[in-house]
Amino acid sequence: MSARVRVWCLRHGESENVTREVAGAVPSAPLTERGHQQAAAVARTLAAGEAIGAVYCSTAVRARQTAMPTAAAVGVDIQALPDLVEVGDGKTGYEVTARMAKAFQAIADQHRGETVAVVGHVAGLTVAIGRLCALGAAVWGTPLPHAQPFLIEWDGSAWHCPSWPGAN
Repeated sequence: MSARVRVWCLRHGESENVTREVAGAVPSAPLTERGHQQAAAVARTLAAGEAIGAVYCSTAVRARQTAMPTAAAVGVDIQALPDLVEVGDGKTGYEVTARMAKAFQAIADQHRGETVAVVGHVAGLTVAIGRLCALGAAVWGTPLPHAQPFLIEWDGSAWHCPSWPGAN
């Protein structure tokens, strides 16, 4: 079995904390109607592509609500991981990167030769994937759009991100 793992990552759909301009860790903030539409659209996109063997998300309501349509479309249960939660007050970039790296490595170890989806948050995904994939400054100033999947890959020894959404 190949050690390669493909991970379709995405930020959750538009949520009420975003429309109310409340940033950061707000675990109970639900999706807006637009966010639900975005979640349905991404589910159609991912289900129409390669086989998705698992769907992971943060424990936040908006991430779960974004993950649900994809999980249903590909016939798997959602697996909520606390290590995928958004950046909280007082957490350093090092702490966020360490917990996110732990989550991504656990996913890669469990799904060798497979493709999975991960629904997270803008700051957590940016910090972690920027570091894991050695993207450097390419990720800053290009925040992840809501519910638009992008691919990262584990080749058995390192993470790679073929393109960061919105980066040149």
